Amino acid sequence: MESDQLKIIEIDPRDPVARDCLEQYYAELARRFPGGFEVSRSRDPDAADMIAPRGAFLIALTDAVPLGCVGLKGGKAFAEIKRLWVSPTARGLGLARRLMAAAEARAKALGISVLRLDTNSALPEASALYLKTGWRQIPRFNDDPYPDLFFEKRL
Repeated sequence: MESDQLKIIEIDPRDPVARDCLEQYYAELARRFPGGFEVSRSRDPDAADMIAPRGAFLIALTDAVPLGCVGLKGGKAFAEIKRLWVSPTARGLGLARRLMAAAEARAKALGISVLRLDTNSALPEASALYLKTGWRQIPRFNDDPYPDLFFEKRL
């Protein structure tokens, strides 16, 4: 994948292209989490808070093929990064890092200065990425049943 072919665009999370990315993300979580994953049990299952002016939903495309996504959920004293996913065909190319950088830039543009996120220890590559890119581990900040690791970053 040539990086000049890659575009990261903002899209409504209800758009069919975004829904496809999210469905692939949910299916991967269901495979990787010991007890499975049901999106209806997570917070904001419809990604309704990931729409401007409160948030954003970004997808990475190459040749019109979606390769990854990330959500920015605003509306509080902090915003959350949600649903970071990269297609297995694009892993190892730095796409997750690019999506996170784009989400952080979008947060700054929306006037957000504190970001939080949660993840599950069944996704060690996610935790490793967050720690390498300036996030710090914090105590639990939500009641979502799936995460067991929590992070924060000040922009």
